Amino acid sequence: MTSTSAAAWAEQVRRLAAERDAVILAHNYQAPEIQDVADHVGDSLALSRIAAASSASTIVFAGVYFMAETAKILAPERTVLIPDSRAGCSLADSITAQQLREWKAGHPGAAVVAYVNTSAEVKAEADVCCTSANAAEIVASLPAEQEVLFLPDQFLGAHVQRVTGRGNIRIWLGECHVHAGISPDDLRRKAAADTGAELFIHPECGCSTAALWQAGTGDLPAGRTRVLSTGGMLDAARATTASAVLVATETGMLHQLRQANPAVRWEPVNPDAVCRFMKMTTPAALLRCLAEGVEEVHVPADIAARARRAVQAMITVGMPSAAGE
Repeated sequence: MTSTSAAAWAEQVRRLAAERDAVILAHNYQAPEIQDVADHVGDSLALSRIAAASSASTIVFAGVYFMAETAKILAPERTVLIPDSRAGCSLADSITAQQLREWKAGHPGAAVVAYVNTSAEVKAEADVCCTSANAAEIVASLPAEQEVLFLPDQFLGAHVQRVTGRGNIRIWLGECHVHAGISPDDLRRKAAADTGAELFIHPECGCSTAALWQAGTGDLPAGRTRVLSTGGMLDAARATTASAVLVATETGMLHQLRQANPAVRWEPVNPDAVCRFMKMTTPAALLRCLAEGVEEVHVPADIAARARRAVQAMITVGMPSAAGE
């Protein structure tokens, strides 16, 4: 869009949102123009909590489907819309509720810890949810002798296992195809070419475990290599004094980081780390969503109630300020 057409589009979006009494929430991985027109930008759980606290009658979630479901779980009386219901998630799709029930049956007495990047049906089968920021804290809060089934992200699970030192964690072998595609070789090559840069690495990345090992052996700068959630990246972005930061996560996050600290040169570790599902919320899709009231998200009441208990159990343990994916 030209600057004139972008301004006209944004004005139309704001007008329609006001007419519909809608709050627009955009995930950090959305396209910049979607982030800029939203009322709130952040990670999925933080946005769902904002949705629950909002007085708006309609919640428009510019993200992927499990995120809109989570908003509906926490705000069941509101109308929740998603601009394109086809916007799925390879990580959430890596485990079904039936697969989880079968896994649980083989491990009686185990505590089930589900990452928020899961479907409502999977959350309903869990004992407690977690984010990438508090996953280690959640697992550490469980009795040391209790077996833990951690799902669905294998890289986040390996990170939690390393941080907690627990040997009784069983990890589901799921992954986000975008984060898994950010390899240790990508990271090492970028760091070698940009020797003064700090490294911000999301724990879902395929390179996260290797990065900390490489930092320990001197292959990466130990003092400048950090594994962070998206919320943690924003906090660190505001505080950093580095001239450049290499970022290992979906490239949409760079827009927020550049706004948080424009003095820093922000570079993706892998410029091809783009989630096609996140980018399904186009300007036209958002406009149609607001104009026509589509597409509405529904979660059956019994599933929502059980999933809500798992989310609330997480909040009871503790929700750090940098919580999120």
